[in-house]
Amino acid sequence: MGLLQATTPNSDSPLESINSLKIKLFTEKLEESGVHSLKSKETIQTMQMNVGKICNLSCKHCHVEAGPQRTESMSQAIMAQGLQVMADHGIKTLDITGGAPELNPNFPWLIQKATKLNLQVMTRTNLTVLDDEKYGWIPEFYAEHQVEVVSSLPYYTEKDADRMRGNGVFQSSIKMLKALNTLGYGQEGSSLKLNLVYNPGGAFLPAAQQGIEADYRRVLLNQYGITFNNLFVIGNFPVGRFLTFLRNSGNLQRYMEQLAGAFNPSTVQNVMCRDMISLSWDGYLFDCDFNQMLGLPDSPKHISACRKEDLCVREITVHNHCYACTAGSGSSCGGTVV
Repeated sequence: MGLLQATTPNSDSPLESINSLKIKLFTEKLEESGVHSLKSKETIQTMQMNVGKICNLSCKHCHVEAGPQRTESMSQAIMAQGLQVMADHGIKTLDITGGAPELNPNFPWLIQKATKLNLQVMTRTNLTVLDDEKYGWIPEFYAEHQVEVVSSLPYYTEKDADRMRGNGVFQSSIKMLKALNTLGYGQEGSSLKLNLVYNPGGAFLPAAQQGIEADYRRVLLNQYGITFNNLFVIGNFPVGRFLTFLRNSGNLQRYMEQLAGAFNPSTVQNVMCRDMISLSWDGYLFDCDFNQMLGLPDSPKHISACRKEDLCVREITVHNHCYACTAGSGSSCGGTVV
Protein backbone atom coordinates (compact mmCIF):
# COMPACT_ATOMS: atom_id res chain seq x y z
CA MET A 1 0.00 0.00 0.00
CA GLY A 2 1.57 3.27 -1.11
CA LEU A 3 1.63 6.16 1.34
CA LEU A 4 2.22 9.70 0.14
CA GLN A 5 5.84 10.80 0.37
CA ALA A 6 7.97 13.31 -1.52
CA THR A 7 8.25 12.67 -5.27
CA THR A 8 10.35 13.74 -8.25
CA PRO A 9 9.16 14.56 -11.78
CA ASN A 10 8.63 11.91 -14.46
CA SER A 11 9.22 12.73 -18.13
CA ASP A 12 6.10 11.05 -19.60
CA SER A 13 3.09 13.29 -20.18
CA PRO A 14 0.34 12.82 -17.57
CA LEU A 15 -2.33 11.73 -20.05
CA GLU A 16 -0.01 9.30 -21.85
CA SER A 17 0.99 7.64 -18.60
CA ILE A 18 -2.66 7.09 -17.64
CA ASN A 19 -4.03 6.02 -21.02
CA SER A 20 -1.16 3.64 -21.85
CA LEU A 21 -1.85 1.37 -18.88
CA LYS A 22 -3.11 -2.19 -19.30
CA ILE A 23 -6.68 -1.49 -18.25
CA LYS A 24 -9.92 -1.20 -20.20
CA LEU A 25 -10.42 2.28 -21.61
CA PHE A 26 -12.92 4.37 -19.68
CA THR A 27 -14.84 5.04 -22.90
CA GLU A 28 -15.29 1.29 -23.40
CA LYS A 29 -16.50 0.92 -19.82
CA LEU A 30 -19.07 3.65 -20.45
CA GLU A 31 -20.31 1.94 -23.60
CA GLU A 32 -20.69 -1.34 -21.72
CA SER A 33 -22.97 0.49 -19.28
CA GLY A 34 -25.05 1.94 -22.14
CA VAL A 35 -23.47 5.40 -22.30
CA HIS A 36 -22.07 6.08 -25.76
CA SER A 37 -21.45 9.77 -25.20
CA LEU A 38 -21.37 11.48 -21.82
CA LYS A 39 -23.12 14.84 -22.02
CA SER A 40 -23.81 17.64 -19.59
CA LYS A 41 -27.36 18.33 -18.44
CA GLU A 42 -29.70 20.90 -19.93
CA THR A 43 -29.18 23.14 -16.90
CA ILE A 44 -25.79 23.91 -15.40
CA GLN A 45 -26.00 24.46 -11.65
CA THR A 46 -22.43 25.39 -10.74
CA MET A 47 -19.47 27.32 -12.09
CA GLN A 48 -16.26 26.32 -10.38
CA MET A 49 -13.71 29.12 -10.69
CA ASN A 50 -10.11 28.12 -10.16
CA VAL A 51 -8.77 31.55 -9.26
CA GLY A 52 -5.11 30.55 -9.31
CA LYS A 53 -2.37 28.12 -8.40
CA ILE A 54 -0.73 30.20 -5.68
CA CYS A 55 -0.89 28.48 -2.29
CA ASN A 56 0.89 28.70 1.04
CA LEU A 57 1.13 24.88 1.07
CA SER A 58 2.51 22.27 -1.35
CA CYS A 59 0.40 19.22 -0.48
CA LYS A 60 1.65 15.87 -1.74
CA HIS A 61 -1.74 14.87 -3.18
CA CYS A 62 -2.52 18.20 -4.90
CA HIS A 63 -3.85 17.74 -8.43
CA VAL A 64 -3.28 21.45 -9.13
CA GLU A 65 0.41 21.27 -8.11
CA ALA A 66 -0.19 24.53 -6.29
CA GLY A 67 2.40 26.16 -4.07
CA PRO A 68 4.09 29.37 -2.90
CA GLN A 69 6.25 29.61 -6.04
CA ARG A 70 3.33 29.55 -8.50
CA THR A 71 2.31 32.84 -10.09
CA GLU A 72 -0.93 32.01 -11.92
CA SER A 73 -3.76 34.23 -10.63
CA MET A 74 -7.17 35.09 -12.11
CA SER A 75 -7.72 38.72 -13.04
CA GLN A 76 -10.75 40.74 -12.04
CA ALA A 77 -11.70 40.96 -15.72
CA ILE A 78 -11.91 37.16 -16.04
CA MET A 79 -13.91 36.97 -12.82
CA ALA A 80 -16.35 39.56 -14.16
CA GLN A 81 -16.77 37.62 -17.40
CA GLY A 82 -17.43 34.46 -15.42
CA LEU A 83 -20.09 36.17 -13.31
CA GLN A 84 -21.71 37.57 -16.45
CA VAL A 85 -21.93 34.10 -17.99
CA MET A 86 -23.49 32.84 -14.77
CA ALA A 87 -26.10 35.61 -14.89
CA ASP A 88 -26.79 35.09 -18.60
CA HIS A 89 -27.31 31.34 -18.28
CA GLY A 90 -28.95 31.04 -14.87
CA ILE A 91 -26.04 29.33 -13.11
CA LYS A 92 -26.84 29.68 -9.41
CA THR A 93 -23.79 28.41 -7.51
CA LEU A 94 -20.26 29.82 -7.54
CA ASP A 95 -17.64 27.35 -6.27
CA ILE A 96 -14.30 29.11 -5.73
CA THR A 97 -11.14 27.01 -5.65
CA GLY A 98 -7.39 27.24 -6.22
CA GLY A 99 -4.58 27.09 -4.98
CA ALA A 100 -5.53 29.01 -1.92
CA PRO A 101 -8.29 31.34 -3.20
CA GLU A 102 -7.59 33.80 -0.39
CA LEU A 103 -4.19 34.60 -1.94
CA ASN A 104 -5.78 36.06 -5.06
CA PRO A 105 -5.99 39.85 -4.48
CA ASN A 106 -9.31 39.98 -6.35
CA PHE A 107 -10.90 37.33 -4.13
CA PRO A 108 -12.85 39.75 -1.86
CA TRP A 109 -14.16 41.61 -4.90
CA LEU A 110 -15.39 38.34 -6.42
CA ILE A 111 -17.33 37.38 -3.30
CA GLN A 112 -18.87 40.84 -2.96
CA LYS A 113 -20.01 40.88 -6.59
CA ALA A 114 -21.33 37.32 -6.46
CA THR A 115 -23.29 38.11 -3.31
CA LYS A 116 -24.90 41.13 -4.98
CA LEU A 117 -26.00 38.81 -7.80
CA ASN A 118 -27.70 36.59 -5.18
CA LEU A 119 -25.50 33.64 -6.07
CA GLN A 120 -24.87 30.82 -3.65
CA VAL A 121 -21.16 31.26 -2.92
CA MET A 122 -18.89 28.55 -1.60
CA THR A 123 -15.12 28.64 -1.26
CA ARG A 124 -12.55 25.97 -0.65
CA THR A 125 -9.85 26.70 1.90
CA ASN A 126 -6.87 24.89 3.37
CA LEU A 127 -7.63 26.72 6.66
CA THR A 128 -3.96 27.43 7.42
CA VAL A 129 -3.90 30.53 5.23
CA LEU A 130 -6.52 32.04 7.55
CA ASP A 131 -4.07 31.64 10.43
CA ASP A 132 -1.80 34.22 8.79
CA GLU A 133 -2.26 37.63 10.42
CA LYS A 134 -2.53 39.21 6.96
CA TYR A 135 -5.67 37.18 6.25
CA GLY A 136 -7.13 37.05 9.76
CA TRP A 137 -10.08 39.23 8.73
CA ILE A 138 -11.34 36.74 6.16
CA PRO A 139 -13.41 34.43 8.43
CA GLU A 140 -15.60 37.36 9.49
CA PHE A 141 -15.79 38.44 5.84
CA TYR A 142 -17.04 34.95 4.98
CA ALA A 143 -19.70 35.14 7.68
CA GLU A 144 -20.80 38.62 6.62
CA HIS A 145 -21.38 37.41 3.07
CA GLN A 146 -22.88 34.01 4.03
CA VAL A 147 -20.11 32.16 2.20
CA GLU A 148 -20.23 28.38 2.54
CA VAL A 149 -16.78 27.22 3.66
CA VAL A 150 -15.40 23.90 2.43
CA SER A 151 -12.30 23.11 4.47
CA SER A 152 -9.64 20.60 3.59
CA LEU A 153 -8.69 18.40 6.54
CA PRO A 154 -7.10 15.21 5.16
CA TYR A 155 -7.41 13.41 8.49
CA TYR A 156 -8.42 13.97 12.10
CA THR A 157 -5.05 12.97 13.55
CA GLU A 158 -2.05 15.30 13.59
CA LYS A 159 0.46 12.73 12.35
CA ASP A 160 -1.50 11.75 9.25
CA ALA A 161 -2.62 15.27 8.34
CA ASP A 162 0.88 16.72 8.68
CA ARG A 163 2.39 13.88 6.64
CA MET A 164 0.26 14.91 3.68
CA ARG A 165 0.40 18.68 4.10
CA GLY A 166 3.43 19.63 6.19
CA ASN A 167 4.43 20.06 9.82
CA GLY A 168 2.16 22.26 11.90
CA VAL A 169 -0.71 22.21 9.43
CA PHE A 170 -3.04 20.16 11.61
CA GLN A 171 -2.83 22.40 14.68
CA SER A 172 -3.25 25.50 12.53
CA SER A 173 -6.32 23.93 10.91
CA ILE A 174 -7.83 23.06 14.28
CA LYS A 175 -7.29 26.64 15.45
CA MET A 176 -9.13 28.04 12.44
CA LEU A 177 -11.98 25.53 12.67
CA LYS A 178 -12.53 26.69 16.24
CA ALA A 179 -12.52 30.30 15.04
CA LEU A 180 -15.11 29.50 12.37
CA ASN A 181 -17.25 27.72 14.97
CA THR A 182 -17.08 30.82 17.16
CA LEU A 183 -18.52 32.86 14.28
CA GLY A 184 -21.42 30.42 13.99
CA TYR A 185 -20.07 28.19 11.23
CA GLY A 186 -21.05 24.54 11.53
CA GLN A 187 -23.33 25.20 14.49
CA GLU A 188 -26.80 23.74 14.84
CA GLY A 189 -29.44 26.24 13.75
CA SER A 190 -26.93 28.49 11.97
CA SER A 191 -27.14 29.35 8.27
CA LEU A 192 -23.33 29.42 8.06
CA LYS A 193 -22.22 26.15 6.48
CA LEU A 194 -18.89 24.53 7.34
CA ASN A 195 -18.04 21.35 5.44
CA LEU A 196 -14.86 19.31 5.65
CA VAL A 197 -13.01 17.35 2.98
CA TYR A 198 -11.19 14.05 3.50
CA ASN A 199 -8.65 12.58 1.06
CA PRO A 200 -7.09 9.13 1.44
CA GLY A 201 -3.47 9.22 2.56
CA GLY A 202 -2.12 7.10 -0.27
CA ALA A 203 -2.78 4.86 -3.27
CA PHE A 204 -6.00 3.28 -2.04
CA LEU A 205 -9.71 3.90 -2.32
CA PRO A 206 -11.53 5.68 0.50
CA ALA A 207 -13.83 3.90 2.92
CA ALA A 208 -17.55 4.73 3.03
CA GLN A 209 -18.26 8.43 3.50
CA GLN A 210 -20.84 7.86 6.23
CA GLY A 211 -18.40 5.97 8.44
CA ILE A 212 -15.55 8.44 7.94
CA GLU A 213 -17.86 11.36 8.70
CA ALA A 214 -18.97 9.70 11.94
CA ASP A 215 -15.32 9.24 12.97
CA TYR A 216 -14.46 12.87 12.17
CA ARG A 217 -17.52 14.12 14.02
CA ARG A 218 -16.73 12.08 17.13
CA VAL A 219 -13.00 12.87 17.31
CA LEU A 220 -13.23 16.57 16.48
CA LEU A 221 -16.04 17.12 18.98
CA ASN A 222 -14.61 15.05 21.82
CA GLN A 223 -11.00 16.21 21.50
CA TYR A 224 -11.37 19.77 20.22
CA GLY A 225 -15.01 20.81 20.67
CA ILE A 226 -15.37 21.33 16.91
CA THR A 227 -18.63 20.86 15.01
CA PHE A 228 -19.31 20.93 11.26
CA ASN A 229 -22.16 20.31 8.83
CA ASN A 230 -20.96 17.62 6.42
CA LEU A 231 -17.85 15.75 5.46
CA PHE A 232 -17.05 15.14 1.79
CA VAL A 233 -14.92 12.13 0.86
CA ILE A 234 -12.96 12.85 -2.31
CA GLY A 235 -10.80 10.12 -3.81
CA ASN A 236 -7.29 10.92 -4.97
CA PHE A 237 -7.21 11.59 -8.70
CA PRO A 238 -4.29 10.42 -10.87
CA VAL A 239 -3.48 14.02 -11.76
CA GLY A 240 -0.77 16.48 -10.66
CA ARG A 241 1.43 15.60 -7.69
CA PHE A 242 -0.55 12.49 -6.85
CA LEU A 243 0.09 11.16 -10.36
CA THR A 244 3.80 11.91 -9.93
CA PHE A 245 3.76 9.97 -6.67
CA LEU A 246 1.98 7.02 -8.31
CA ARG A 247 4.46 6.85 -11.18
CA ASN A 248 7.61 7.24 -9.09
CA SER A 249 6.48 4.78 -6.41
CA GLY A 250 5.43 2.11 -8.91
CA ASN A 251 1.80 2.29 -7.78
CA LEU A 252 0.17 3.70 -10.93
CA GLN A 253 -0.86 0.45 -12.62
CA ARG A 254 -2.17 -1.07 -9.38
CA TYR A 255 -4.07 2.08 -8.38
CA MET A 256 -5.70 2.44 -11.80
CA GLU A 257 -6.64 -1.25 -11.69
CA GLN A 258 -8.33 -0.58 -8.35
CA LEU A 259 -10.29 2.34 -9.80
CA ALA A 260 -11.30 0.46 -12.95
CA GLY A 261 -12.21 -2.65 -10.97
CA ALA A 262 -14.47 -0.59 -8.70
CA PHE A 263 -16.30 1.09 -11.61
CA ASN A 264 -19.94 1.61 -10.62
CA PRO A 265 -22.33 2.26 -13.56
CA SER A 266 -24.86 3.92 -11.23
CA THR A 267 -22.45 6.80 -10.61
CA VAL A 268 -22.27 7.89 -14.25
CA GLN A 269 -25.47 9.91 -14.39
CA ASN A 270 -24.47 11.82 -11.24
CA VAL A 271 -20.86 12.76 -12.01
CA MET A 272 -20.20 16.42 -11.28
CA CYS A 273 -19.17 17.39 -14.81
CA ARG A 274 -22.76 16.90 -15.95
CA ASP A 275 -24.13 19.93 -14.10
CA MET A 276 -21.07 22.15 -13.66
CA ILE A 277 -18.47 24.00 -15.70
CA SER A 278 -14.90 24.75 -14.69
CA LEU A 279 -13.21 28.10 -15.37
CA SER A 280 -9.42 28.32 -15.36
CA TRP A 281 -7.44 31.23 -13.94
CA ASP A 282 -6.78 32.50 -17.48
CA GLY A 283 -10.40 32.28 -18.60
CA TYR A 284 -10.80 28.94 -20.36
CA LEU A 285 -13.72 26.55 -19.89
CA PHE A 286 -13.29 22.89 -18.98
CA ASP A 287 -15.59 20.07 -17.92
CA CYS A 288 -14.01 19.87 -14.47
CA ASP A 289 -10.97 20.97 -12.47
CA PHE A 290 -9.20 17.68 -13.25
CA ASN A 291 -9.65 18.05 -17.01
CA GLN A 292 -8.46 21.62 -16.56
CA MET A 293 -5.18 20.48 -14.99
CA LEU A 294 -4.68 17.95 -17.80
CA GLY A 295 -5.48 20.55 -20.47
CA LEU A 296 -8.49 18.67 -21.87
CA PRO A 297 -9.63 19.39 -24.49
CA ASP A 298 -6.58 20.69 -26.32
CA SER A 299 -8.45 23.78 -27.55
CA PRO A 300 -10.88 24.86 -24.82
CA LYS A 301 -13.33 27.72 -25.26
CA HIS A 302 -12.56 31.08 -23.70
CA ILE A 303 -15.13 32.59 -21.33
CA SER A 304 -15.28 35.72 -23.49
CA ALA A 305 -16.77 33.69 -26.34
CA CYS A 306 -19.00 31.42 -24.26
CA ARG A 307 -22.26 30.24 -25.83
CA LYS A 308 -25.08 28.18 -24.34
CA GLU A 309 -23.94 25.11 -26.29
CA ASP A 310 -20.54 25.39 -24.60
CA LEU A 311 -22.31 24.78 -21.29
CA CYS A 312 -25.52 22.80 -21.73
CA VAL A 313 -25.80 19.35 -23.35
CA ARG A 314 -22.13 19.57 -24.34
CA GLU A 315 -20.08 16.45 -24.95
CA ILE A 316 -17.78 15.84 -22.00
CA THR A 317 -14.14 14.93 -22.60
CA VAL A 318 -13.32 11.67 -20.82
CA HIS A 319 -10.16 9.60 -20.39
CA ASN A 320 -8.98 6.96 -17.94
CA HIS A 321 -8.54 9.43 -15.07
CA CYS A 322 -12.36 9.61 -15.01
CA TYR A 323 -12.39 6.21 -13.29
CA ALA A 324 -11.70 8.18 -10.10
CA CYS A 325 -15.18 9.75 -10.30
CA THR A 326 -16.98 6.46 -10.90
CA ALA A 327 -15.27 4.03 -8.51
CA GLY A 328 -17.35 2.66 -5.65
CA SER A 329 -19.77 5.32 -4.43
CA GLY A 330 -18.26 7.81 -6.85
CA SER A 331 -16.33 10.97 -6.12
CA SER A 332 -16.88 14.66 -6.73
CA CYS A 333 -15.99 18.02 -5.23
CA GLY A 334 -19.11 17.49 -3.11
CA GLY A 335 -18.18 13.99 -1.96
CA THR A 336 -19.73 10.70 -3.05
CA VAL A 337 -22.40 10.72 -5.76
CA VAL A 338 -24.49 7.61 -4.94
